[in-house]
Amino acid sequence: MDRAYRDLRELFRDVPRPFAYIDLDRFDANADAIAKRAGTMNVCVATKSLRSIGMIRRIQERSPQFHSLMAYSAREAVHLAEQGFDNILVAYPVWSEAESSGVCQQLAAGKTIRLMVDLEEHLEYLEAVGARHGVVIPLCLDADMSASFPGLHFGVRRSAVRTPAQAVRLYEISKDCPHLRLDALMGYEAQIAGVQDAVPGQTAKNLVVRWLKRRSIAELRERRKAIVEGLRASGCELRVVNGGGTGSIESTREEAVVTEVTAGSGFYTPTLFDHYGAFRHEPAAGFAIEIVRHPTDNIFTCHGGGYIASGPPGWDRLPKPYLPVGATLLPLEGAGEVQTPIEYRGPEPLGLGDPVFMRHAKAGELCERFERLLLISKGAIVGETSTYRGDGKCFL
Repeated sequence: MDRAYRDLRELFRDVPRPFAYIDLDRFDANADAIAKRAGTMNVCVATKSLRSIGMIRRIQERSPQFHSLMAYSAREAVHLAEQGFDNILVAYPVWSEAESSGVCQQLAAGKTIRLMVDLEEHLEYLEAVGARHGVVIPLCLDADMSASFPGLHFGVRRSAVRTPAQAVRLYEISKDCPHLRLDALMGYEAQIAGVQDAVPGQTAKNLVVRWLKRRSIAELRERRKAIVEGLRASGCELRVVNGGGTGSIESTREEAVVTEVTAGSGFYTPTLFDHYGAFRHEPAAGFAIEIVRHPTDNIFTCHGGGYIASGPPGWDRLPKPYLPVGATLLPLEGAGEVQTPIEYRGPEPLGLGDPVFMRHAKAGELCERFERLLLISKGAIVGETSTYRGDGKCFL
């Protein structure tokens, strides 16, 4: 008997499918675990992985350790500021008058929103924006933390800044811009934070990934330290040095120059965060699709379900059946836009109208598909909260 499946099926019996839900007990446990993993360091909450005002607020109300937010667009940062949030870092450069003017209005109202730069052109553009609006725009310099090995770029393609000299050059240019203040540094080690290293059935690959991570951590620590020291020696008063992500908290928190670590995916814990050697969080978010066909004895076809995650195309980007235990996708069909066939040979009797509970591959992208998240705790539905989509917002 699949007790977990039966309990959820009964709990959501009268809820129209598809729907998304959050297990608040697991969500809160994940938040506590992230805070504990960070030790004494503050945590910047990556809103891209949450995309719900209610869930972001719940995290910040849980502990003052979650002291700041990292937004993924300037318009999102403005929306967050309008909802009462503050101390927001926009993780990607802004190149739009509509977006930058909204930020300037919030700055004039006393909010702290930092914009990201890594090119001289970014500085020139934002200086002109600040001058038009009569505000000083606080900036964060994005430093590249990826690693290069023979024949392999280990990390993501983000910033053009890799050396202390390049960072100092941009800072020196910013000093001549009366409407800019560069006072923060970010370095995202995606190859540590976002790459699983304990995937079942991939022993050889896991060993290679762990070796690459160790080499990369040692190198990026020295690079980040050198950039910070170079900036400070040039007179830059860094108020924030941000680093890491859910998968790299343990290594990032050990760097003396870092003032805060970032975490986002770990609160919901999607499937791409199931297999890390250093930590294990609970799957707190899911969605349900409905069985509407039964083409063969062991195949149950559900309506919808093809909520594919971004990134390089692959099997790991598909949502995965969660309950009933033992349900799997068909390798030649996967999860489809309007129907998803599930193979199930377990003991639980399934029929038309029954739900199949799924988990998404990446955290916040699930919220782009649903207007609300049903909230459950201790075996009961205790409320709901809207997603960005439910608030009528779409930022990218």
